[in-house]
Amino acid sequence: MSGLKLAVRQVWFINKAFIRNPASAFFTLVFPLMFLVIFTVIFGGGKTVVGPGETVSVSTFYVPAISAFSVITACYTNIAISLSFSRDSGALKRLRGSPLPVWAYMSARIAHAVLIAILLVVICSVFGAVFYQATLPTQTLPAFALTVVVGAATFCALGVAVTAVIPNADAAPAVVNASALPLLFISNVFIPLQNPPAWLDWLAKIFPVRHFADALIGSFFQLSGSGLHTNDLLVLGALGVAGLVVATRFFDWEPRT
Repeated sequence: MSGLKLAVRQVWFINKAFIRNPASAFFTLVFPLMFLVIFTVIFGGGKTVVGPGETVSVSTFYVPAISAFSVITACYTNIAISLSFSRDSGALKRLRGSPLPVWAYMSARIAHAVLIAILLVVICSVFGAVFYQATLPTQTLPAFALTVVVGAATFCALGVAVTAVIPNADAAPAVVNASALPLLFISNVFIPLQNPPAWLDWLAKIFPVRHFADALIGSFFQLSGSGLHTNDLLVLGALGVAGLVVATRFFDWEPRT
């Protein structure tokens, strides 16, 4: 059997394992909606600026913002933590000695994460349209879809790369959440930023979360002709390539002692 067919079969097996774990599947799919409802209840009473002369209700703003959070959770947090646990259990070491090509396994893990990310974005968008009267992107749908895919690929690469600094599975949740949660607060995701301090704006733009959030929010609300935030996507792509290089060079298949 060719490597491509093996990769496709592996995606199928990972998806089946995901579905057969109802608790994990439920919280993976519902967790972003919980954040969406909580933030709209707390902050959703007013308006926020999403572009030059463009304001929307805060509840509507949270639809693409929490969609960005969903992609990051599926493609960065879940991949980094699950690979760390598989490494410590010896599963990755055994897999490396199996007939399944290494690239096929990693491609399958990433493909599964991207599929879950896309599903979460669809769920958040439909939920926002039904309950918060969010207008779904139509004219800028290609830009919105491209942003989701580029962001998902970037955070998958970074998720694999960050395992290089995770010493063991027990430390994985702490390391991953410490590297992501603070950025979600300063990157226009959890809190809509209006005239933030220059130093905070500059700091946020060093990291990929802000660029992904800006590109996704911009394409969702059709803030430009095509909705495509080329500069943000280029930065995301560059960081994704950097993450891929680090992952290729430093990823461990064997448990660390």
